[in-house]
Amino acid sequence: MSYRLRISEIFYSLQGESTLSGLPTVFIRLTGCPLRCQYCDTTYAFKGGETMQAEELLQQVAQYSPRYICVTGGEPLAQKDSQKLLVDLCDQGYQVSLETSGSLDISAVDERVIRVMDLKTPASGEVDKNRYENLDLLTDRDQLKFVICGEGDYQWAKQKLDEYKLVGRCEILFSAAEGQLK
Repeated sequence: MSYRLRISEIFYSLQGESTLSGLPTVFIRLTGCPLRCQYCDTTYAFKGGETMQAEELLQQVAQYSPRYICVTGGEPLAQKDSQKLLVDLCDQGYQVSLETSGSLDISAVDERVIRVMDLKTPASGEVDKNRYENLDLLTDRDQLKFVICGEGDYQWAKQKLDEYKLVGRCEILFSAAEGQLK
């Protein structure tokens, strides 16, 4: 277990999104993201952070004695060793979720991980970065999130749900962000 990741922060809080909302969770926020969504609330995670060895990171997480861990970003999959972290966390018995933009390939994500994947709506400014091949990989364990900034995004999301036959394949989440555009 010898790898390093760039970490923006590790903190213990209540999950505020997804179907695990309200549960005490350790969040591991990785640094870096190839996208620049108009409504991003974590622009501080684009750069900086601290490089941590895997052992140090896992020890820090264990101090919280968590049951749930959310690996988020930025975009966690932008760091090549994030996959190793997901495996190590699962191997240690944690229930792990990954929050990902959906712009990078999710096929190698450990099957024990709950993938919470965004499908970028038009108002995000990054709709052209969606990797639609990822939709075929989602299962009933996973969640697909649409950040809705207005009626146009809502109608677009409904069209995508029908076009890709997503209802019933995975949990569908809508997150309202109207008025959040920069």
